Parts: sequence; C-alpha cells; structure tokens
Amino acid sequence: MAEKDLNELFVDTLKDIYYAEKQIYKSLPKMAKAANSDQLRAAFEKHHDETEGQIERLEKIFELLGKPARGKKCDAIEGILDEGKEIMDEYADTSALDAGLLAAAQAVEHYEISRYGTLKTWAGKLGHKDAAKLLDETLAEEKKTDDALSKLAVSAVNAEAA
Repeated sequence: MAEKDLNELFVDTLKDIYYAEKQIYKSLPKMAKAANSDQLRAAFEKHHDETEGQIERLEKIFELLGKPARGKKCDAIEGILDEGKEIMDEYADTSALDAGLLAAAQAVEHYEISRYGTLKTWAGKLGHKDAAKLLDETLAEEKKTDDALSKLAVSAVNAEAA
C-alpha cells in the first residue's frame, strides 16, 4: 500500500469541510426559524447566504485541484449539529433557547475556523496559492461571524436568557 501524503490529507479534509458546509447550509434556516431574537435570526440568515458562497469557493478549489467536488461524511459536524437540534427540542419556548442556539452556532464556527486555518496552512505548504487565498477568504468570514455571535451573546441573548 502506498504511503499517504499531505496532499491526500488536504483533499480528504476538503471533502470533510465540503460535507460540513452543506450540512450547515441545511441547518441554518431551521435555527433561524427557531430563534426568538430578531438579531439572532438575522445573523443566522446572513450566515446562510455566506455559507452558499463558501460552498462555491470550495467547489472552485476542487476544480483548481482537478478533483470532483465531493463530500465525505464528517462525524464531528454531525455531532455538533445534533447538539443544536437537541437544544431546539429541549429548550423550545424557553428564555434559554436563543442562548443555546448561539452556543451551538459558535461550536460550528469554531470547528470551521479550525478546519479552514489548517487547510489554508496546508495549501500554502503544498504550493496551492489560489486555494490558500480562497481558504483565507472563508476563514476571515468565519472569524467575523464568530465575533458577531460573541457580541450578540454579550449584548443581548445571554442577558435575555438569565
């Protein structure tokens, strides 16, 4: 059996995040619908639109690499999204719902930030400059979303839950 290398790991991880983004894209409208706070709902709707662009960027990266854009089941994102569904079920119609949704959304963002940061570094190491630029663009969006969610938690949602 041939030894696997960083390039194969890079492509496998791209497949992982591609799958994750598609699952996130499906989950965000449900989270927006469940949110009580108009600000939180708007944040989920905005990120839904951004996620569409992030999926398109990933497809462009696959194209640059000459690989088909295919996802690979990501157990990590499945678990994080399942926790979000649990919160929606267990805390529906409570003052803590939005705080729980926000925490679940930030868990997703932190996972994405970790993945995109790693992929960007690997793309640079492998000489995939165009892919690195696209990954950096998405990484910046994910960090901005996480920051916006943190500010929303501090300014409104956590106080309403208390």
